[in-house]
Amino acid sequence: MALHLNDDAGPLLAVSQGDPAGIGPEITLKAWLRRDEIGAPFLVLSDPAHMKAQAARLGLRVPVQSCDASEARAVFSTALPVAPLSHEATAEPGRPDPATAPSTIESIETAVALVRGGQASAVVTNPIAKQVLYQSGFPHPGHTEFLAALSAGPGGPAPHPVMMLWCEELAVVPVTVHVPLRSVPDALTTELIVATGRIVHREMKARFGVAAPRLALTGLNPHAGESGAMGTEDLAVVAPAIGDLRREGIDAKGPFPADTLFHPAARQGYDVALAMYHDQALIPIKTIAFDRAVNVTLGLPFIRTSPDHGTAFDIAGRGVARPDSLIAALRLAARLSRAAKRAA
Repeated sequence: MALHLNDDAGPLLAVSQGDPAGIGPEITLKAWLRRDEIGAPFLVLSDPAHMKAQAARLGLRVPVQSCDASEARAVFSTALPVAPLSHEATAEPGRPDPATAPSTIESIETAVALVRGGQASAVVTNPIAKQVLYQSGFPHPGHTEFLAALSAGPGGPAPHPVMMLWCEELAVVPVTVHVPLRSVPDALTTELIVATGRIVHREMKARFGVAAPRLALTGLNPHAGESGAMGTEDLAVVAPAIGDLRREGIDAKGPFPADTLFHPAARQGYDVALAMYHDQALIPIKTIAFDRAVNVTLGLPFIRTSPDHGTAFDIAGRGVARPDSLIAALRLAARLSRAAKRAA
């Protein structure tokens, strides 16, 4: 599956800093050095002093300029625009510190506020470390749930976010996400599969421009349960969900054995694969596009993309982190923003 959106100019992307002790600062600096590949300016929500210190530490010739969203486009060609936060980012690379959690949280909140206020077109998030945030009292299960909470209106319900991993060759969605494997069968319900399928169908049409999205659903069990011989969930849970989606006019098929769904010939038969648990979805896309895959959150009222990797504390500050996934996330955010503008 290849999606080719036009690359005309326009959007400003709001980039959250992620955990300042991780590789987020390094890949952001390196992404600016390769800015001609992105085709859109971006504004980083971070501590300018921290970004300058990391550029000097890594020997990267990146001028850092403090500015706000209204100035970012003019600054971007000659310097990395960084919008200061009220909290400093003091963590050393590779040494996560709960004291920096307020700056990480504020960065995400500010990025969302800029997009919701019309000052930026999309949110691109650098990786966070949930355990660091938890130590500071962060109440949300993860990054995506926090973004969903920020999307809710005053007193209103948060939207149902759906994680999609995307590259030009493959798009995959795990129906259950960060759930222990032994808990997946209990967490997987027909209602959850249907709700996820609806959002994927809607967003593939609205954001990606696929007129009639084709959804392929994996089975939960080996061989998709082999008619109940290897578990009943595929007959009792997955198949009814596919039937419900089809009755709503959604082109959903399956359940298919996961081990035969991701080779090149099979991929030609669908636009998005819905997998029943985390590794079913992430193993194939990371095998195909480890440095190019992008995490896209569907179901939010704004565009959000992210690199498909973590904070990598073990290599932070060593100068070896590759910015490819962040660059891919920035490029996709820009492309989706332009598509949204044309559709408005």
